[in-house]
Amino acid sequence: MGAAQQEATSLILPRGRNWPQGREPALVNPSGFVPSSVSPSANGGGLGRGPRAFSWLVLVSLLVTTGCRQDMQDQPKYKAFQASPFFEDGRASRPLVAHTVARGHLDDDTLLYTGKSGGVLAAVFPFPVTRAVLDRGHERYDIFCSPCHDRVGNGNGMIVQRGYRRPPSLHEARLRAAAAGYFFDVITNGFGVMPSYAMQVPVRDRWAIVAYIRALQLSQHATLADVPAAEILKLGADALPSGSAGVEKNAHGEGVP
Repeated sequence: MGAAQQEATSLILPRGRNWPQGREPALVNPSGFVPSSVSPSANGGGLGRGPRAFSWLVLVSLLVTTGCRQDMQDQPKYKAFQASPFFEDGRASRPLVAHTVARGHLDDDTLLYTGKSGGVLAAVFPFPVTRAVLDRGHERYDIFCSPCHDRVGNGNGMIVQRGYRRPPSLHEARLRAAAAGYFFDVITNGFGVMPSYAMQVPVRDRWAIVAYIRALQLSQHATLADVPAAEILKLGADALPSGSAGVEKNAHGEGVP
């Protein structure tokens, strides 16, 4: 190894180590510094190519790093409800195209989705009321309605007992005569201080609640004539209390004080 090469090697090789002949590390000068005494042609141009290759590597690394730092939050975009000079109305959020229907929300069954038929609140249900529907309505009513209306529908729920405005009893004559679609409409759109429950209760569950309300109303005004004959026989004469027609019970036959 010549004196010039030794001078260049001393810049990057650890001192005090004897490298076996022929196994010296490649002469790479990370700083790009080339001593003035070293001529690029002294070793066939090897020292001249090293710094140049390193410079290209640094340049490419900088380009790649710069590209990776273009975070998504820095990309050109409009956030919801921001102003935009691009559109004539100055809004970045665009209104829906007229008559647009979201996937899965055609909602073409007017009775099912509005509780109305021919523009009038319907007195009928959009599907058969089975025991499964009543059980579902019972569950949903206890969760969403009983805090205000109580379990029987008298309007004395726990929230009311703590100061919330008392709702009307579901058993007053006006509501007993109301169409089934009326209750569906109130659950969907709210009424007075009662908010809409459209977000919390799906459409079919709203109808299930209406069905259970009808059962509650019947339970508070039922007479012995409303009990099937087979059930009367099961009760027996001794099991019927005096004035049984006036005993308040919920839709599942539970006595109410």
